[in-house]
Amino acid sequence: MTETTQMAPTSPGGEGGAYERSPEFRMAMDALRGLRQDLMHDAFVYRPLARMSMEGPFTRRLRGRLREYVAYTPHAVVAGLGMIAFLAGWFSGSHDPVPLLTGLLCLIPVLATLVRPVGAFWISMAVTPIAGMFTGEWDDWPWSGGTFTSHLAVLTIVGIRTRPRTAAWMWLLTAGYGLFAATALGSGAGGGTVGPMLMVSALVLLVVSVGHIRREARQVVRQAKQEVTAQQTVTEHERSKRTLLEERTTIARELHDVVAHHMSVVAIQAEAAPYRVENPPPELERAFVTIRENAVAALTELRRVLGVVRAEDYEAPDAPQPTLADLDRLLDNVRDAGLGVEKTVTGAVRELPQGVELSAYRIVQEALSNTLRHAPGAAARVEVGYVLGGLGLRIVNDPPPNPSLIKPSPGAGHGITGMRERVSMLSGEMTAGAMDEGGYEVAVFLPVARVGEGGDA
Repeated sequence: MTETTQMAPTSPGGEGGAYERSPEFRMAMDALRGLRQDLMHDAFVYRPLARMSMEGPFTRRLRGRLREYVAYTPHAVVAGLGMIAFLAGWFSGSHDPVPLLTGLLCLIPVLATLVRPVGAFWISMAVTPIAGMFTGEWDDWPWSGGTFTSHLAVLTIVGIRTRPRTAAWMWLLTAGYGLFAATALGSGAGGGTVGPMLMVSALVLLVVSVGHIRREARQVVRQAKQEVTAQQTVTEHERSKRTLLEERTTIARELHDVVAHHMSVVAIQAEAAPYRVENPPPELERAFVTIRENAVAALTELRRVLGVVRAEDYEAPDAPQPTLADLDRLLDNVRDAGLGVEKTVTGAVRELPQGVELSAYRIVQEALSNTLRHAPGAAARVEVGYVLGGLGLRIVNDPPPNPSLIKPSPGAGHGITGMRERVSMLSGEMTAGAMDEGGYEVAVFLPVARVGEGGDA
């Protein structure tokens, strides 16, 4: 015999033993979960109404006790609505003590919104038929004048205190309750308040939901602006850091070329020195050998450490690094670009350390470039002063002749930063800023140690 095994139905894309749920079923289950979360889960949890924010354009100007009282405006509004509901219930009663009981039944749900908003909705649904039995107004079933006002106030307050989905669930439950009550009462009842309740509450809850959506949209826009501002700040900070690092890298490259040249000269002269002396003593030969070895080792270490700052496509310049002796050539190039510039040299011109000469040249170059960018057509002056203990530089430009007709060329905005880096590297001092009579001034002092004070000048 042949045995046959009946397989359990399987879902198209999963394990056997279960059918795949239909999209309609999943939608219904999601809706029920939303209803349970919004109106049933922790429905009577204590949630006191918060005081009004005092950061508005008018409320922030209030002071003292008036400011404290105004903060309770939402509570006063709810109490006012409760009083209106109480009076509406009072006047809908037929004889004592029904008006008082009906008014209290209409007041309780409204006041409950102050501390338990979702629970107040269920309280309002519960007291509606009780108040209807007290009044005996069956033609207006299920909402009489007082309960109509009370339930509409509860829907509005709870809608404001919760979210649009909760407002939609409250309206659906109200519609279901009203239609069921009007139908169950029979043909003798017109159910005349169901239509007005649904229309008015739908309009009110729609306005409340639109307010929620607009407020959330403003919060999203505000948060997005804050994030954009923060990102712009970070980007600007990173750009400044990158520019600063690039400037430092350029300075390190230039110093590498300068120091490497001098170390190479030291090594070569130490190697050739013994051959320039006839019968040099062994101690002198060993001293020069030690000098050469140390120079070569320092040069190797310098190239290893400072060489890492070079870009992969960086090539060392074939020509020597510029010095103050090349200022005339720089000024001629600037004049060809349309900038009238004069040079004044004071003091005894002397040769300075190459690092100082190079930094001074770059500072003058950057200052004149800034003048071309930000004050086109203006005249400039370059003053070089050889003073005791250092070198003084002053680069001044006049204001542009026609600032309204000539649009300055925008720059990166980091030229001053590069100049300060060079001055700081040499332990110098620098001031830069606009002058009272117009124009701009850059003043620099670069110290140079005299012979016997820390090195050869």
